[in-house]
Formats: sequence, structure tokens, C-alpha cells
Amino acid sequence: MSFAALPSVASWRHEGAREGFEVAFFSADSRGARVEGTTAATEDGTSWIVDYAIQLDASWLTRSGRITGRSGGSTTVTVIEADGAGNWQVDGIEAPHLQGCLDLDLEASAMTNTFPVHRLRFPGERPVAAPAAYVRAVGLDVERLEQTYSRSSEREYDYAAPVFDFACRLVYDRHGLIVDYPGIATRVR
Repeated sequence: MSFAALPSVASWRHEGAREGFEVAFFSADSRGARVEGTTAATEDGTSWIVDYAIQLDASWLTRSGRITGRSGGSTTVTVIEADGAGNWQVDGIEAPHLQGCLDLDLEASAMTNTFPVHRLRFPGERPVAAPAAYVRAVGLDVERLEQTYSRSSEREYDYAAPVFDFACRLVYDRHGLIVDYPGIATRVR
């Protein structure tokens, strides 16, 4: 599946699990796509703001990310580096628990579910594993998230994250950006 070029900006309203808003700005250069954004929400009585700058290569593999989180009166910064072959560093330290992950997935962001559908090739309707380096919204802890995607139609993908006992159908636009992430967010621009 090929998608149209990314727009310069997109935004989402968080709905369901949390209430808030996310705005992402997209640009491209010789290295690939760059995404910079901010997402702010309140979830389970806790409010947070997460700023991110993510660099992808031309194959949509995450190469780096700088994430700044604010919650509970403190600010945390996490810097992530990836070699595109599944090896990661978090704040300059090797992260073997992320071995084999190719995507960065921010708990705070609907936008980061854009990366796998641009990168993966889908053999029919069978699920494709897409483990990700998963950054929590509060505290910015980085964990491994086992997840799968399967293409159900031209712009719809079935998504599952078994650790959260969560599955849904994600709807994307012609740019490969999420339009509807049930229980999480909807695209407003």
C-alpha cells in the first residue's frame, strides 16, 4: 500500500480512555520523515504533557526520538536511538529488552500508530507482528510492546496489543494517518 505524502500538520482529539488533544507537524529531508508534536491529556485523574521529535528513515524505521514529559510537577526527558536493525539505546544505554523492535510507540500519541502501516507489507489478512519500543506517558519509562497489525481493507487495519487485552480496527486516511482509533482518539484535522 502506498500513501500520499504526509500533510504539514495533523491533529487528534483524545476521547474515551483519556481527554485531551494532540498536534503533530511533519517534514521530510534526505534522511526520511521527521515528526514533531505535542500531546496533552488527563487520564485516570492524572494530567500530562508529552512533547516529541521523532526521526524516521526513508523506510519508515525509527532512528531517533527525543521525548519530554511533564506530569505531577516534574519534567522528564528521554532520548532514544535506534539503528534500524532492531538495536536500541535509551538515554545512551543499550536496551536489550527492545531487541527486534523497529517502531517507536508513544502511549500519549495516536499518531505513532502511523509508522507500522507505512513500513509493513501485509500478506493477505494475516496478522503481522510489529513489536515496538513503547514510551509511557507519565514518567517516560520505555518498555517492549508486543502488537500486531493486519490489513482488513485499503485503509483499515486490525490492531491488537495482548498485554493490554486490547484489539480494535484502526481507520487511516490517504496519508496513512489515523482517522479513528476507537476508545483513544479521532482525527480533527
